[in-house]
Amino acid sequence: MPLAKKKGSTRKKKPAPVIEGKPPEHPQGRSTGNLELIHRLRTYAGRPRAFNSATDLLYECGNYLHWVENNPLWEEKAFAYQGDVSVHSVAKMRAATIDGLLIYLGIAQSTWSSYKNNEEYAMVAEAVEKAIREQKFTGASADLLNANIISRDLGLADKSEQSGPNGGPIETNLNINVSFGKKR
Repeated sequence: MPLAKKKGSTRKKKPAPVIEGKPPEHPQGRSTGNLELIHRLRTYAGRPRAFNSATDLLYECGNYLHWVENNPLWEEKAFAYQGDVSVHSVAKMRAATIDGLLIYLGIAQSTWSSYKNNEEYAMVAEAVEKAIREQKFTGASADLLNANIISRDLGLADKSEQSGPNGGPIETNLNINVSFGKKR
């Protein structure tokens, strides 16, 4: 299902800037050839950023969290009262996820990782991840989300692994003393 473009979206694709003037000269006075072309075409490498500022990213992430809240999942349930059976739709909490956020924002995991590592965007990315984690934890605690699934997703599942010394296999020593003969 294609996403509809939002009115007033803060994301704008800018054309590559063209530098007027003379390209950098070769240190030995030779022609720079392709360097001149590259210099005239772009001043930066790669695609332009999806979000021009941390504020734009925060605004769009907030829109995603509002969308999650305003678009619950629906379950059809049958109810019986005095012999009459009726089917009703029941709203169920939708869990916010990083994958859902990335789809909503139209960016890849690698782009999100670069935002997390960028000093300008890091605080926003961390706050959004904490908000998503808190929403899942609270939903599971209130029994609105499946606690088993959410606990595994959040890394809270109870795990007990038994191993021997230095993580090796468990060694068992079984000593059986058998003696035949008369007791004295």
